[in-house]
Amino acid sequence: MSDHPSIAIIGGGPAGLLAAQHLAEAGHRVTVYEAQATVGRKFLVAGHGGFNLTHSEPLPTFGKRYGAHQEPFASFLTHFGPEQLRAWAADLGVETFVGSSGRIFPTADYKPAQLLRAWLTRLAALGVVIKTRHRWLGFVPDSPNGLLVCNEQTGEELEICSPAVVLALGGASWAKTGSDGGWTSAFSEIGVRCTPFAPANCGAEIAWGAFFKEKVVRAPLKNIALTCEGQTMRGELMLTDYGVEGTPVYALTPALRTALSRETPATLWLNLKPDLTHNQLVQKLSKPRGSKSWGAFLQQTLHLGPPVPTLLREVAPPDTITSSPESLARLLQQLPLPVRGLRPLDEAISTAGGVAWEELDENLMLRRRPGTFVAGEMLDWEAPTGGYLLQGCFSTGAWVADAVTKRLA
Repeated sequence: MSDHPSIAIIGGGPAGLLAAQHLAEAGHRVTVYEAQATVGRKFLVAGHGGFNLTHSEPLPTFGKRYGAHQEPFASFLTHFGPEQLRAWAADLGVETFVGSSGRIFPTADYKPAQLLRAWLTRLAALGVVIKTRHRWLGFVPDSPNGLLVCNEQTGEELEICSPAVVLALGGASWAKTGSDGGWTSAFSEIGVRCTPFAPANCGAEIAWGAFFKEKVVRAPLKNIALTCEGQTMRGELMLTDYGVEGTPVYALTPALRTALSRETPATLWLNLKPDLTHNQLVQKLSKPRGSKSWGAFLQQTLHLGPPVPTLLREVAPPDTITSSPESLARLLQQLPLPVRGLRPLDEAISTAGGVAWEELDENLMLRRRPGTFVAGEMLDWEAPTGGYLLQGCFSTGAWVADAVTKRLA
């Protein structure tokens, strides 16, 4: 064991790197240990889907996106919220704008890799040391801030003791980026309870028939509403060979998990015409069909073309479509999609679960190991896509950096 003058940060994702920057700006020496060959790998993966950094919602509404944990996140967002995140990006030379959806993006000239390079240049200028291919193995017993780290290039195991430790090892999705959730075993060894990981922001599995899978393969349904457990989300739904995916499905993942815990399958209720009232829909469906097929009639009358007729054939009772305009209208606005499960954990955009909140104090410091702080997706929280995930990581990273500085003072 050697005394280590630097604050040790384990994990080179957004939470860990922002904590490193804030600590270095406060005058501390900082060393970041990252198991992968490069830092920011999940940050880059997240950027491939549109690279929205955060959202422009007012903070009171923003905080509610974190569900059961909106109270602590209200504090984190007040300390480092969307306004501070945009200022941080601008300080790196990256301007941002608010899109039509309210999401905040870098201007078109900037790609994720460019922002990461500018960030790493700033960290280097601040004196932050980044050691890649250094894997955290666990805690050193009887040492408050003792850590065991393996240099995977040499095979050497290092015992270090830092003034303070920030753990930002990520959740358990996208394991190829380094977020494999393997750190939970080390936490169990010291008695820290972790909520089991579960997929969040992921697709839902539906047992489509062979005809449907052959006919549809992959098709979008635009401007729909999806309901589960009394919660409704609008957006675009994608039909896939395994089931459904898309923003409304991702946002309803918590509700689906709840429903699946009680029964199999759970049900997603699909509204194909959310902008029409039931009576308006009945009126349109009461027009003479003539010799047109039902598929042609729906396309002409309601602009519901393929794959809607195939979807109706797949999940609706055979006589519902032809029985009456009223029954067809009800079906089009409340089409049952029986979900048998969620996609595998590693496919999920993010995860629920992680270090239980009662194991941490208000500074996100482990009660069992004073001086060791936790940030990012290691914590037991979840949020929808749209900038809330990245903002949550940045906000908790900034929060623990401030807490470390106050503790060391």
